[in-house]
Amino acid sequence: MDERTLLDAAADLFARQGRLIELASSGRAVFVGDTHGDLEASQIVIEHYLNSETTLVFLGDYVDRGAQSLENILFLLEQKLKHPENIFLLQGNHEGWKYTEFSPADFWQSLSEERRARFAETLALLPLAVATPNGVLAVHGGLPDVQTLSEINQIEPGSENWRAITWGDWQEVSGSYLEDQGSRPQYGEAHFREIMRRLNKKILIRGHQPHAPRYLFDKRCLTLFTSSAYPVPRTVAISDLAQPIQKADQLTINTL
Repeated sequence: MDERTLLDAAADLFARQGRLIELASSGRAVFVGDTHGDLEASQIVIEHYLNSETTLVFLGDYVDRGAQSLENILFLLEQKLKHPENIFLLQGNHEGWKYTEFSPADFWQSLSEERRARFAETLALLPLAVATPNGVLAVHGGLPDVQTLSEINQIEPGSENWRAITWGDWQEVSGSYLEDQGSRPQYGEAHFREIMRRLNKKILIRGHQPHAPRYLFDKRCLTLFTSSAYPVPRTVAISDLAQPIQKADQLTINTL
């Protein structure tokens, strides 16, 4: 499949599946942090974990920083089309070029204007969140100020809630909304607990901050990173979807 056809087919699939993905209560989910141009990491995850009983949830940021951004995003899109119900690719801030330009953006800047526009249109349609029946919510960064899970389907790209999900950082302080650091809104424990209460979820799994503590907020927030672009272990988290969960340290954490 040529690149244009691949991007068009992926865009159609993302549009059909929507902004919020809700998983069934069977099998297991494997959550994968930012891969940032680390094709090897993506290939290892697919090879080691993908099967009919497993849903793979990639948490965003597939391009930039790493040496094989183009190869990585094309590989993941191909795998998504082959396994549309077993692989979900969430939108990270590095997939939001259509709405917010940023730096570093070596992948985006390496493309011609026409190719950049095609990739931007497709990746802007990536879902924003995955929810599981056993109490997990997965996003790329922070939590939007919504009342119900279903409202995530109505989040406008480029809006404040979109920025919260794709760009939001967590700080282990007692406040709610703290400030922006550049383009990155900062949130504290009060915001975390209130939104998780509204959405009736026990733990949050996210990426985005490679140097954040693995666990925050009494082990209810787990940060994963799965790329050699940063000097941190490439990790994934595994959840049995049939088993209720209260704390993120109940998940199995594996290193690639």
